Amino acid sequence: MASKYTKVFLLILVVNSFFSKINSQEDLLINAYNRTSTSLNGQWNYIVDPYENGYYDYRYEAFDKAESPNISAYFLNSKPKDKSDRIEYDFDLSETITVPGDWNTQDDKLFFYEGTVWYKKSFDYEKANNSNRVFVYFGGVNYLAEVYLNGKKIGIHEGGFTSFNFEITSLLKDKDNFLIVKVDNKRKKENVPTLNTDWWNYGGITRDVKLIETPSTYIQDYVIQLDPGNKDLIKGYIKLKGEDIAGKTLKINIEELDISKFFKTNENGEALVEIKTNNISYWSDTNPKLYDVIIESGDDVITDQIGFRTIKTSGQNILLNDKPIFLKGISIHEENPVKGGRANTIEDAQLLLNWAKELGCNYVRLAHYQHNEHMIRVADQMGIMVWEENPVYWTIQWQNTNTYNNAKNQLTELINRDKNRAATIIWSMANETPVSDARNTFLINLTKEARRIDSTRLISAALEQSTDKNNPDVMHIDDPFADYLDVLSFNEYIGWYVGLPERCREVIWEIEQNKPVLISEFGAGAKAGLHGDKLERWTEEFQESVYIETLNMIDKIPQLRGFSPWILVDFRSPRRHLPIIQDGWNRKGLISSEGKKKKAFFVLRKYYNNKN
Repeated sequence: MASKYTKVFLLILVVNSFFSKINSQEDLLINAYNRTSTSLNGQWNYIVDPYENGYYDYRYEAFDKAESPNISAYFLNSKPKDKSDRIEYDFDLSETITVPGDWNTQDDKLFFYEGTVWYKKSFDYEKANNSNRVFVYFGGVNYLAEVYLNGKKIGIHEGGFTSFNFEITSLLKDKDNFLIVKVDNKRKKENVPTLNTDWWNYGGITRDVKLIETPSTYIQDYVIQLDPGNKDLIKGYIKLKGEDIAGKTLKINIEELDISKFFKTNENGEALVEIKTNNISYWSDTNPKLYDVIIESGDDVITDQIGFRTIKTSGQNILLNDKPIFLKGISIHEENPVKGGRANTIEDAQLLLNWAKELGCNYVRLAHYQHNEHMIRVADQMGIMVWEENPVYWTIQWQNTNTYNNAKNQLTELINRDKNRAATIIWSMANETPVSDARNTFLINLTKEARRIDSTRLISAALEQSTDKNNPDVMHIDDPFADYLDVLSFNEYIGWYVGLPERCREVIWEIEQNKPVLISEFGAGAKAGLHGDKLERWTEEFQESVYIETLNMIDKIPQLRGFSPWILVDFRSPRRHLPIIQDGWNRKGLISSEGKKKKAFFVLRKYYNNKN
């Protein structure tokens, strides 16, 4: 007869088809957003090191590879022992920089800088219980982070927009800890994203840093969601980590639903969750209901705010809670134009998403990379559906195994962080990637990985359109990767990169795929306050005309179920050099870099307000 642990293990195999577990560079602490923590935000000392003098010796040998690193290694935070000692750096005498924040907008000398900057934060810390464990958590560091505590390397993380953590329990002291992070934002051909993008390469520790203390055995991961096939069933799993994880009692409490349920972990510390209920108020854009969900395992108690909803497609429709919905969207970059630089606070998220709401949106596309968690949490609260995107952008090295593994890891880390957020409805695999056999294999494999981890959300990617061989006025989506997507999305710039605005009147869209269509980008550039007639490029009137003509054109696409024009706000880009007009900004925003709404903003708002 099978043991009770064997039975639970078999149940876990079942839930894996519903939602598989994450294996990333180090297991991410689920719901770091709400865990009790100690912030390390604030002023950090920093050293700009373009030659990486603090990492390599003069033979270009890495200090941290040596058995006894030389005192010249910056991560040692060395101090002279006497007046004769030669140490050619000193963090404590160096300038300070604000974390979270990019270095580009905090130090004029670093505005265009791409390279290495060392960060140092000193702190004291006493654990609440001697048996507890402590982790250092980073919301995001762009791009490559090498992390040291008290002179010892604790880990490396690659990817500028995903969260990560390292355990520091064995190295932590009550007094005089020093955390040092080597941050390198150099662009490389094999990276994800690659060398060529159309946004500013903001470097630094751009998101929150915190210390998180847990019991010795703690809740490492969980999924609590509505079963896609049964709206009266809450389903998922809980996973413990530690030395004593088998046969443990877990509790889920959702007071508003009169739910208080107990579960037992199997020998791997995992428990399947299935809870029947029939009085859920389903999350939607008009009813963004979030429930306080409390998960307990001994001394570890976590509260999360979770909305319950289903999202699926049926033929040419997108169904939210089994009802067709039109996604009235806008694309957003992670910048705050008012203060400048990376958006990284809850106030930044509220500013951007309130602008989207004012525009009439129920949906946003967060491009072209994973945004900070505040954006997703605020969207959850406001009832804004979200497209989240992996930074597989333009010309990735499709045949490079390391590049693929990097992209897969970043996608995995994104899904792991946001898999309990009701607002997130679409995982996007890529943006504007040229069709080839190698690219198709790369993206198909990413898609399979996304579905393996999370089968409850839709998969898409921003594709490109093709012109009919026999008729230049007819447009198709001729991309074999489209067959693997739930939602057919593509970017088009008729009237801006292709012809003038009236060209939209001549174009016919013949889309053969029987899928819902989301136009992921369209738009035009305009300098706020520059006026002229509708054929004068860069004027608000030209941009306004592109929007009027485009909306009339795409309204004729039978499968159209939404769109996210490019873009909510002007954003910085090193590709944009036109003096007076661009000056280093992409001017396609409906709102200027000073926060002024352009004429096209009101065209789109009127369309959305009239759209059912």
